[in-house]
Amino acid sequence: MKNKYTSTALAMYINYFVHGMGVIILAQNMTYLAQQLHTDKAGVSYVISALGIGRLIVLYASGVLSDKFGRKPFIYLGMITYIMFFIGILISPNVTVAFIFALLAGIANSFLDAGTYPGLMECYPKASGTASVMIKAFISAGQFVLPMVIGFLVNSGLYFGYSFIFCIAILVLNGIFLAKRVFPPANQPAPTETTNEVATEKVSNHKPNFWIEGISLILIGYTATATFYIIQVWLPQYGREVAGMVDTSALKLISYYSVGSILAVVVTSALVKSLIKPVRFVFLYPLISLVTLTVLWMFPTPTICIISAFVIGFAAAGGVLQLALTAMADLFPSSKGKITGIVYTASSIASFTIPLITGVLSKTNMSNIILFDAGVTALGVVLAIIVNVRYNIMVKSN
Repeated sequence: MKNKYTSTALAMYINYFVHGMGVIILAQNMTYLAQQLHTDKAGVSYVISALGIGRLIVLYASGVLSDKFGRKPFIYLGMITYIMFFIGILISPNVTVAFIFALLAGIANSFLDAGTYPGLMECYPKASGTASVMIKAFISAGQFVLPMVIGFLVNSGLYFGYSFIFCIAILVLNGIFLAKRVFPPANQPAPTETTNEVATEKVSNHKPNFWIEGISLILIGYTATATFYIIQVWLPQYGREVAGMVDTSALKLISYYSVGSILAVVVTSALVKSLIKPVRFVFLYPLISLVTLTVLWMFPTPTICIISAFVIGFAAAGGVLQLALTAMADLFPSSKGKITGIVYTASSIASFTIPLITGVLSKTNMSNIILFDAGVTALGVVLAIIVNVRYNIMVKSN
């Protein structure tokens, strides 16, 4: 708290609180948007897929330009683009127009990432890892709050669009707050972080093979994102249509999911620092998710839905993607920038392909979506086994 950039960091974190709501706001309002856009659930899911496409469009270029022009302009660019998304969705008359505005949400995400991640690392050069992980906590907090906001609107018979206006208001106020905040100089050499040997065990004697563990970790970037993305978008619908939950209770499932995610950030951060290597979590957490998804598919009751939402939030959304990146950096320390871009590209591909696939599945049986999620997660478990076996061989060779 003594850091002079604390207020700057707070403003950046608040943007990700809104981003957390933005990621799920279309799915949470699926019924109302289907009516507004004159479509069905598959049509709304098609619109949701635009978020991933939009992120891919500027993913690499925004990072390069952020290094050149600074962090603050790109953070503001992300905020403005997000506001355009929220307004645009509310005035969209059909799926095509909504898809175009949804692209802006993905572009806004890339702009925010380009300014925020390096900005936080520069604000806290000796604790850049912790500063970055905290972003996940604020995203989860936003995903916890939004279902409550929408639940209040539903119970009060109010316009669903107020949830979008709520997000706009936060961004506008945060933009005013950010205006006078000071940023550290960009691209300054950072002090070396002190890390625990347990979490960063060297594996250099037996060289890692990019085409085996490297490709496996990149594909985990896809499977990890797919696992929690499907739950974010479809669990409320599954709870309503298959488990027989009422609308407000089904929407709150994402709040339970978010609580699990926030708790995972705290627990995992502590364990990685002192006890367990990141590569082990890359296997353990998807395995837990696979078991949970299987139970959810076999026994679709309201209680199982609530428990599953929390467990999957903890195991799938609590940092598997970030842990895969950490494991990748351990194995390929000389190409951190390149592998980060590749893994996040795989994640973005999941963000737009998964809604398209599940949109088609929603026309058959909602249970098939959960079964598909279990299948993707099972692939992630197999990939993690490959990575861990290879990792063990390299550790033993040292």
